Amino acid sequence: MRIGELARRTGVSTRSLRYYEQQGLLVPDRTSGGQRDYPEQAVDRVIRIQELFAAGLHSKKIAELLPCMRDADGGPSEIATPRLVTDLIAERDRIDRMINELTNSREILDQVIDTAAQHHS
Repeated sequence: MRIGELARRTGVSTRSLRYYEQQGLLVPDRTSGGQRDYPEQAVDRVIRIQELFAAGLHSKKIAELLPCMRDADGGPSEIATPRLVTDLIAERDRIDRMINELTNSREILDQVIDTAAQHHS
């Protein structure tokens, strides 16, 4: 399928699809005329990439993880290594730290808001 159809079917812009290609996350075939030609499984691959970006992973980490994941269900592939689990746990721990930092920031902001509100009552 052409890049426009892949974009339509996944809801991802053609610009993003080209970025995924630059980062090595998505590898299309090329027609004899040089146009990108994506296989059917590219739809699942793009959805998986979107999920990993939404989880807070950066493109370099996604490029490391993708070969270890099956596109259709996101489960581990036959070539998944024990490092996949270690890497995913490390990413989850990083996200947990970010959540804690944001929660602390919100609590401090709430205190500032309360103090400011009391002075203007």
